[in-house]
Amino acid sequence: MNRGSSVDYESLGHLLKVQEAARNAITILGSTGEALNIDEAERRAILDFAMGLDLDVPIMVGVGGINLHQQTEWVQYLNTLDVDAYLFVVPPYAKPGIHGQAGWFNALLDIAKKPVMLYNLPGRTSVKLEISALEMIKDHPNSWAVKEASGSEEEFAAYIRTAPNLRFMSGDDAMLPSFAKLGAEGVVSVASNVWPEATGEVARQCLGGSFQDTEMWDNATKALFCASNPVPVKALLHDLGRIKTPELRLPLSSHDMADIEIVRQANTSIESWFARQSMS
Repeated sequence: MNRGSSVDYESLGHLLKVQEAARNAITILGSTGEALNIDEAERRAILDFAMGLDLDVPIMVGVGGINLHQQTEWVQYLNTLDVDAYLFVVPPYAKPGIHGQAGWFNALLDIAKKPVMLYNLPGRTSVKLEISALEMIKDHPNSWAVKEASGSEEEFAAYIRTAPNLRFMSGDDAMLPSFAKLGAEGVVSVASNVWPEATGEVARQCLGGSFQDTEMWDNATKALFCASNPVPVKALLHDLGRIKTPELRLPLSSHDMADIEIVRQANTSIESWFARQSMS
């Protein structure tokens, strides 16, 4: 964001190009960023800008909110774009039960024309993706994957047992080493926003079974959540000179980042680790 909270397209373009250079797929307008704080016209403009860059990596677009009519119209619009997948999060705040979740997802899955990743994030939505709801939607032809951010190895394993035909991604950077051992095929990452190449290397090592620096990774990634995401990420990106301001849309505020040293130390740790990998 620019000062005054308009979209900073110059910085956005830079960040997207950095991800492309690192060969990372991109999630844009994800539900735990600021996609819920901007109106549909801005979201469309952001996507127009991103698609205009002609990026040579897959692009997944977030679908959130609790108004089915609005989200139906959003998915219908996304169907007209050359994107690769959609990210459907459990509706926040409403706390839907099994049948509410299954009905919501099925209604959107029915109109989607791209593969869909379902998103379990109980820390934000106040309710988890129910196992029984996943059972009811797992065989939908548009169900493709699950982004699982429960923070629990037991929960992660239970989801995989329920829907072994779907692909599972860690939705929590810190859990990637343990989730990879349970069958995760990748990570939908916060850390990649500031450490794109290093995060890719961590993921490759975790999926290959060779990653050894779990404590370092755990400490560094948890530093990115010392305030509500994406406040710390933007603070660090600004500190590193990669975005113009650490500005956020209310109710998020850059002033809630109490101590920049927390993320500076995490950055030093990650950069040192990645430098060692490059020399080995």
